[in-house]
Amino acid sequence: MDERTPVVRVVDLGTARLLPDVDRPAAWLLTVDDAPQSYLDLDDPTHLEFEYVRRLGHAVDTAGPPGAPLRVLHLGGGALTLPRYVAATRPGSRQRVVEGDGRLAALVAETLPSPGAGIEVTVADARAAVEAAPPGAADLLVADVFGGSRVPAQVTTLGYARAAARALRPGGTYAANLADAAPFAFLRSQLATLAACFAELCLLAEPAVLRGRRFGNVVVLAGDAEPPVAALARRAAADPFPARVVTGRELARLIGGARPVTEESAVSSPRPPADAFRVG
Repeated sequence: MDERTPVVRVVDLGTARLLPDVDRPAAWLLTVDDAPQSYLDLDDPTHLEFEYVRRLGHAVDTAGPPGAPLRVLHLGGGALTLPRYVAATRPGSRQRVVEGDGRLAALVAETLPSPGAGIEVTVADARAAVEAAPPGAADLLVADVFGGSRVPAQVTTLGYARAAARALRPGGTYAANLADAAPFAFLRSQLATLAACFAELCLLAEPAVLRGRRFGNVVVLAGDAEPPVAALARRAAADPFPARVVTGRELARLIGGARPVTEESAVSSPRPPADAFRVG
């Protein structure tokens, strides 16, 4: 019999709920104001339920030789799904998780077992943490920063992107979870901003999102080295909801005439429609 009970608490950015999954005996769903934030299976940290998290997992898998430890800076922590995945698949990794919602971080720490050694959780502003990071400190920088269901404006600008590029070692990878819908004004501006700071870009998304049929998540990878497109494409195609990898001319067409985001022009990502959320 499953004796776990839901935990509900007011946090800095809304009302958080940690809900046990009745179908998996050690799995939890974290929501904030009913928007899904994290899904975590404590018995199997390699299980990535959300499709966009699977794609961030593909970035982890291709960020270095298989199984080799990484230095990872996570912006946005939630229930620490991806840090636990990194620890399970790349033992010995050193990870810093920056969570902006202090009461949410406390809820996760109090309710769920410790993620173990090698994962440091810090309550801080994501942009300030990136700007303070030593140059070349990270092999992988994962940006999954949401204020509720929107990407905050302060992590959308050229200044932020330059700081992120500086925090990566040569050959390192920046991976961002973004959300938008056609005509993709926010996504296009973010791609233009990253293209101004990184030599190489690609994105992973479901075809229905790319065709403008629905609102959805898009994972963007950037760096100074050509991304492992073939390896990413194999992984993305094998997902329950297959994704495409977009690069080169197709990516340039998507960016079109979009301009990089300045501090003065920055806005948060669009508010998703009420029926946007789907657990993959």
